This record gives sequence, structure tokens and C-alpha cells, in this order.
Amino acid sequence: MRRRVSEAEYQPVHINVIPLIDVMMFLVLFFVATASFVKETGIDVNRPSAQTASPQKKANIMVTVTKTGEVWVDRRRVDIRAVRPNVERLLVENPDSTVIVVADAETPARLMVEAIDQARLAGAPNVAIAATDARGG
Repeated sequence: MRRRVSEAEYQPVHINVIPLIDVMMFLVLFFVATASFVKETGIDVNRPSAQTASPQKKANIMVTVTKTGEVWVDRRRVDIRAVRPNVERLLVENPDSTVIVVADAETPARLMVEAIDQARLAGAPNVAIAATDARGG
């Protein structure tokens, strides 16, 4: 004998999405926590340490000078004389930028001074020298 089932006896099917939302939130938090938001200079240099080093918070213009005398502005290799026009161009895009000169510990002081001078001639309001914090940073 077949039993007849009326429509009233059928239970509606529900898909529970709460576990899916939990997993998705966990993944979002995981990717946010593990993402790196550090702007790299593009060139590896051995920075000197300084007792007074402090982190810079604004959008920065990176001028990198290697110990071999190569000069890079925002990941583009340039001649030392081209630092000024490149910094001027980047300052037009973001006038409040700080120019950070990143130099190897073995970079000749002449090159660092020349890079800083070119950045100041470009009209940079702030010029800083990147250093590693000697206290452990």
C-alpha cells in the first residue's frame, strides 16, 4: 500500500549559508592580515643604521643609490642628472610627497649629497635619508 503524502507534510528545504559566510570572513581576514602593504624600492641595498631613524607615513618618492653608483627613481634606473626632472614629475602627481633617499651603507657620500641636492632643486618639501633603526628595526 502506498501512503499518500499531502503538500502540507513536505518540509521546505533550507540551505544554511551561515557556515559559508563564516569561512568567507575567515579567508578575508586571513588575506588582509597576511598581505604586505610595504612599498619596495625595487633595488636591494644594505642600509646604514641610525639611532634616530623613524618610519615615514606619506606616499613617498624613493630615490635609491647603490654602492656602484647606480641611481633609481621609483624603480626606474636613471642618470644622477635625471633625478631632478623625475622628482618634479612625481611631485606634480603628489605634491605632499616626501623624497626618501635610500642608499647602501657603502655608497659614496658624494652620490648621496648629489641625489639629495637634485631632489631639493626639484622642489621637494621634505627630503629624508632611509636608515635601519639601530635599536632593532
